[in-house]
Amino acid sequence: MSVIIPDEILQASRLSPSEFRQEIALHLFQIGRLSLGCASQLAEMSPHTFRQLLKQHNIPIYSYNVEDFELDLKNLQELGRL
Repeated sequence: MSVIIPDEILQASRLSPSEFRQEIALHLFQIGRLSLGCASQLAEMSPHTFRQLLKQHNIPIYSYNVEDFELDLKNLQELGRL
């Protein structure tokens, strides 16, 4: 499937086609809709280069929330490591 972005939208964004793809990829990765591999493919970058772009935009590669932490604590307690 191809997506066509009208020239008016691209001009209004003041981004090049490459930058536009990167911004979309960054956003979709950040909200969890695309994996790192898919987002880097959308951005037409290697995964390594896309990781650098994430770093430049202060977007973490991994999401670790309170629920993840609590699950880790529970598992460590069950293993007798805490």
